[in-house]
Amino acid sequence: MAKANSFNKRDLEKKKELKKQEKLKRKEERKANAGSGSFEDMIAYVDENGVITSTPPDPENKQEINIEDIAVSTPKKEDVVEETVFTGQVEHFNQEKGFGFIKRTGSMEKYFFHISNAPASIAKGNMVTFELERDVRGTSAVKIALDNKNNQ
Repeated sequence: MAKANSFNKRDLEKKKELKKQEKLKRKEERKANAGSGSFEDMIAYVDENGVITSTPPDPENKQEINIEDIAVSTPKKEDVVEETVFTGQVEHFNQEKGFGFIKRTGSMEKYFFHISNAPASIAKGNMVTFELERDVRGTSAVKIALDNKNNQ
């Protein structure tokens, strides 16, 4: 049984050596063919329809485009009118601990608030106006004022 094992070993070693030689031969062929292509053969062009071609575009068909006419998916910052004052209803308020939650009108979003940012007479069910502020814990309601026209 030891002879059969060594015979297989020799065969495996021969196969490995043949594979190495074939790989080396392919590598040398690639190196030899790499210099044959010119730079012009590697260039690709894109026509006016976005199709890749091997011929350069016709300079007669060139169109001038004004940069201001290009529409970008995100509007410029000065064009965005961002709502800063929101309305909502006090959904929960804990007088003892001094915090609560306001549910924004027309939305399912709820915002935490602290009594230091609200009038002392605030209570559950009050309609309020408020602004939002980001802090380390998330977004919270600040500058809270009772909405007198809706609380009467």
